[in-house]
Amino acid sequence: MNTNGLNCVVLTISDTRTLADDKSGSWLAEQIPAAGHTLCDRRIVRDDIYQIRAVVSAWIADDNVQAIITTGGTGFTGRDSTPEALSVLLDKEISGFGELFRQISYDEIGSSTIQSRALGGLANATLVFALPGSSNAVKTGWEKILRNQLDINFKPCNFAELIPRFREK
Repeated sequence: MNTNGLNCVVLTISDTRTLADDKSGSWLAEQIPAAGHTLCDRRIVRDDIYQIRAVVSAWIADDNVQAIITTGGTGFTGRDSTPEALSVLLDKEISGFGELFRQISYDEIGSSTIQSRALGGLANATLVFALPGSSNAVKTGWEKILRNQLDINFKPCNFAELIPRFREK
């Protein structure tokens, strides 16, 4: 285990993507180790509340997983169900995460960002983040929020500090 990095997992939520053509998930899977973290698992599930909850619940219960990043299913269409699937699993929601994501995204896509329901939270000492599925949105979320907030050395504060093994130091 990397002593300064987090053990991360990536879940793509899509009815059409496979590991072969999942650009957003593949990009995240490259960025996580490049930032000093460990990628422990990567999966794809259909946009179904119960399939999403099953995978994320298992990761939340796994003491080895410290950060979960999902892509997809955060829009406003009938099939988009990621926020509904994840919000009930959270012990605490990081309200500012979705707000900041939409603020940053506004500069890129204008008022269309209002349809993004990106969210973040904490469940059983595991960080959980839901990003939209587009490659640009994933890059925005990672580069402008998560890369720094998952870095224990980022000051004045960061999300990594919420992980018990860092609080014990």
